[in-house]
Amino acid sequence: MTLKVSWEQALAWRMRRQLLDPIGRMSVPDVVRRLGGVQAQVASSAELAVRVRRQSSRAGEVNRALSEGLLIKTWAMRGTLHLLTPEEGGAFLSLLAAGRSWERPSWVRWFGVGSREIETLRAVVREVLDGTVMTREELVAAVSVQPGLGHVGDELRSGWGTLLKPLAWQGDLCFGPMRGSRVTFMRPDHASSRWAGVPDPDDAAPTVIGAYLRAYGPATVENFRSFMARGRISARQLRGWFAAAAGRLAEVDVDGDRALVLAEDQDELAATKASAEVRLLPGFDQYVMGPGTEDGHVVPATRRSAVSKQSGWIAPVVVLGGVVRGTWELDGDIARISWFGEQGSPPRDAFKEEVTRLSSILERPLGTEVHPI
Repeated sequence: MTLKVSWEQALAWRMRRQLLDPIGRMSVPDVVRRLGGVQAQVASSAELAVRVRRQSSRAGEVNRALSEGLLIKTWAMRGTLHLLTPEEGGAFLSLLAAGRSWERPSWVRWFGVGSREIETLRAVVREVLDGTVMTREELVAAVSVQPGLGHVGDELRSGWGTLLKPLAWQGDLCFGPMRGSRVTFMRPDHASSRWAGVPDPDDAAPTVIGAYLRAYGPATVENFRSFMARGRISARQLRGWFAAAAGRLAEVDVDGDRALVLAEDQDELAATKASAEVRLLPGFDQYVMGPGTEDGHVVPATRRSAVSKQSGWIAPVVVLGGVVRGTWELDGDIARISWFGEQGSPPRDAFKEEVTRLSSILERPLGTEVHPI
């Protein structure tokens, strides 16, 4: 019989799985592992995403985990920067590489670099990064002098890193420690002795699907595709991977919507009660990025533009009962909360309590202002 639950239950279970209700006690790497990675284009947001999920934390712990090889930073899901654990990170990268987006005619026409040149670039980058760390400028200089690669210098200098992403997904490079204001690159096997490599995608898929559903279930195959790649993985590949994992999965009915969870999680999901917790989450938080801003169960469709802004910017959000019901920002020492007016009266006491928690994380007193919009 198909398990039937409400969306209030499903989102409460998701809050629990993401260490938001209750707040967790896990280490920094374990938080990243639980979330299946943490988006990290904005370093301060990535650190806050980890810290708001820990009862006790200190500034700089993410950087320490990176320096100790407990985490790596690389281009991953949706082509964006992420923190990943070195033990499981290669599995996520494997599925991205499986799409082989750099072999598509449109990609080759746009960048003027074919698959054969990418393979040459891979070999050169692995060689020049062997045992060393390089800035982008140093890496470009080392690559550009190689026969047949002189013309790729301009694209390699791009901050978007488009030509380097296929290398990241195949485990050839990741980000190293900042050198002043400059990014650096190194090989993941040098960044961490825990690096487990990039497995075959068919072997990696069960690990990644399981990790996703543990953090973001109940979810659909389309949710997973949006989280991973937004078109970089084919529908055929996805169907094959989910079919192979079918023995571990269960379909559930969430207020009439069909979605998937791990079969072993059904009892816990069924026993979950709706959550009334308020959480202030940073920009680009995994709670929003996991299902995607287009998922109206998490981000109301009429308010998507308040959360997903121009140039791919994802605003800090106010979550109540698992649903985004507002946004917020820091203005000096004031946490300004923009409450979606259609959500009813703002829970001001809960806001003050959550801002007090945020104050302890940021180690400075913060006031609270609430503005229904």
